[in-house]
Amino acid sequence: MSEHGDSIVPFNPAELRSGEPACKTDINVLRVDLRKEKSNKEELKDIKKPYDGTKLLQDEPNKDAKLSPYQPRPPSLPKPVGLGMEGKNISFDEKLRGRRLRNSQESLTDPGETGSSTDSLKDAAAVNGQGLASGGPLDLPPMETPPFMISTGSFSENDESPREDFDPNKERMKPSRILLSPLQLTGTYPPLENSAASASLRTTNRIDRDCLDYSVVGRRGRSERLQRNLSDSGLLDTMVSDNASVHSMKSTYSVLNPIRPRDVRNRSFLEGSVLGSGALLGAEELDRYFPERRLGIYVATWNMQGEKGLPYNLDDLLLPTDTDFAQDVYVIGVQEGCPDRREWEIRLQETLGPYYVMLYAAAHGVLYLTIFVRRDLIWFCSEVEHATVTTRIISQIKTKGAVGIGFTFFGTSFLFITSHFTFFVFVSAGDSKVYERILDYNKIIEALALPRNLPDTNPYRSTTCDVTTRFDEVFWFGDFNFRLNKARGEVEAILNQGVGADMSPLLQHDQLLKEIKEGSIFKGFQEASIHFPPTYKYDIGCDVYDTTTKQRTPSYTDRILYRNRQVDDIKVIKYTSCSSIKTSDHRPVIGMFQVKLRPGRDNIPLGAGQFDRSLYLEGIRRRITRELKKREAAMKNQNNSTVCTIS
Repeated sequence: MSEHGDSIVPFNPAELRSGEPACKTDINVLRVDLRKEKSNKEELKDIKKPYDGTKLLQDEPNKDAKLSPYQPRPPSLPKPVGLGMEGKNISFDEKLRGRRLRNSQESLTDPGETGSSTDSLKDAAAVNGQGLASGGPLDLPPMETPPFMISTGSFSENDESPREDFDPNKERMKPSRILLSPLQLTGTYPPLENSAASASLRTTNRIDRDCLDYSVVGRRGRSERLQRNLSDSGLLDTMVSDNASVHSMKSTYSVLNPIRPRDVRNRSFLEGSVLGSGALLGAEELDRYFPERRLGIYVATWNMQGEKGLPYNLDDLLLPTDTDFAQDVYVIGVQEGCPDRREWEIRLQETLGPYYVMLYAAAHGVLYLTIFVRRDLIWFCSEVEHATVTTRIISQIKTKGAVGIGFTFFGTSFLFITSHFTFFVFVSAGDSKVYERILDYNKIIEALALPRNLPDTNPYRSTTCDVTTRFDEVFWFGDFNFRLNKARGEVEAILNQGVGADMSPLLQHDQLLKEIKEGSIFKGFQEASIHFPPTYKYDIGCDVYDTTTKQRTPSYTDRILYRNRQVDDIKVIKYTSCSSIKTSDHRPVIGMFQVKLRPGRDNIPLGAGQFDRSLYLEGIRRRITRELKKREAAMKNQNNSTVCTIS
């Protein structure tokens, strides 16, 4: 191999058998049969003719000497740079076309060119080494670089270096075709990662760049959920083996779970057995939406004191900033609600935005109970039922009592109750109407007629005298009006001690906790630990407790309690008060919970996606209008704040 990339054919005396010539071309070997006609010899001379100019330049002293075609000749040296056919300067394109044409003609006339390209590649290194190692006068025309050598580059260093241990006898039986040596890697392949965002994997599977939001990219939890969803539908193996299906599935179905035609044929979209693979409320669908089978529930209770004016912003009530995620279900109970109930519901929809729809709303006088659900979960809710109970002697007065809403989500039944127990103005530490409040509780659990058409998910644990035993998960919240058995001065002294979040000195005197321990009320219910100050009674618009002449004692009147059939079905995430809303003498109380879910059966009547459409549209319209007004106000303030100075 020369420094110009040309192949050098060596002199090999051992190959002079049966009249074979000593010179062979790169991969298309020219073999001359001495028994052929004279025309073949003339054709051979024509092939050598282009190299006469080079021969004269290389062997000037012996230009008059004529060698016999049968006499062995030593190998030649490379041509001078720039000299091509007949000693003329030719371009690279002309040189390349000439090589391809000559090689193709030689291949057609060469009966021995039947070896594989792999064998030829192996012989190239050997012939090149022999040619560089041998010396002597220059006579043979140099061989030009074949076309494939131009595209692949140079040989390796081992092939370009001279070989000192050349032995003609050992190399006699080796074929003389010229082959490229294996390409040497200049670097390592890029590592494959278990990430759809890696460049190597993305190039291999041709994943659409627009679909990277649905893959790992720093969100491992989301990728694992997508992989689980694909494995549930049986398409994960197909995606790995079929590259085209990755792009088509992603672009066609986006982030939604793909549905196969046979699944559409077999599954029932209205009802299905709990054991069936195609059941809408079955285990497969439940695991797809809730891999941990836990539902997030947000409960808020607030005594509004009948105020007509609502807070301008309810974000602090429903969307506290100290939480990472919004919950799946929002349940809001109001006592002494505002006169315009519809306006209250629209304000809730406006605050929660387009992600949520109102599943159901019920009222009993000024008691309001509203439930919002994420819009993509509305299909897994059953029909919703509600019932009311009044605890007043005159049933027409609906200021005290309870309203309850029951429904089934997948296979778990829920009951939400908001109530307002008997009110009593606290006079002294030992004087109270605890007994009247216990009577209110007993009347509610006996008279609340739920469920009516919904099936009982566990009838063996139900009793006819207690509605809370007929549901899997029960949340009871409201203004229970239980007080602290302590004088106001003593309560304020404890609050002023700066105990922080430790409210145990106050809770030791709480009437409700005392009655629960004795088993006279809320049997089977639990309450999370209280780490917030009493929620009643404040002066409106400030954080000061009652300064009127009545001087009511601060108390924990607003509470959230829960009950479950199975142990540890309900997990408390947060339990606190909302101190930023000060339009009432009560502070709202909020609670966040994680509730265990179970697959549903085929006897659950589905709601089929029913929700209040008109409320949804009105809430979204107001939300957009509010945002536009904010932008206009911001632009106006920006224009007004611009100051121009003329010097």
